[in-house]
Amino acid sequence: MVTMPRRRDLKRLIFVVLGWIFIVLGVVGLFLPILQGLLFLFVGVSLLSLGSPRMRLMRQRLGQRYPAIRRGEHKARAWLKRQRRRFGRRERQGNGSI
Repeated sequence: MVTMPRRRDLKRLIFVVLGWIFIVLGVVGLFLPILQGLLFLFVGVSLLSLGSPRMRLMRQRLGQRYPAIRRGEHKARAWLKRQRRRFGRRERQGNGSI
C-alpha cells in the first residue's frame, strides 16, 4: 500500500526544489546581464533554509558574519508582512470565518 506524504513533508520538498531552482538561476544570473544573480541566490538560500536545517544554520551564520545581510533580510520580511496584510491572506477568526 502506497501512503501519501504528509503535508509537512510535501511543503518541505516544495521549498527545497524551489530553493535549488533559484540557486541555479542565481548562478546563471551571475554570468548573464539579464538576470539578477545575487537576488536569485538570496531567494534560493531563503527558500532552502525553510526546508533544510543545515541551510537554516548557514543563513544564521552568514547573518552573524555579515550584519548587512541580516538587516536586508529583516527589511524584506517586514515588507512581505505588510504586503500580506494589505493584499489578503486574512487570518481566520475563532469561529472559522474569514
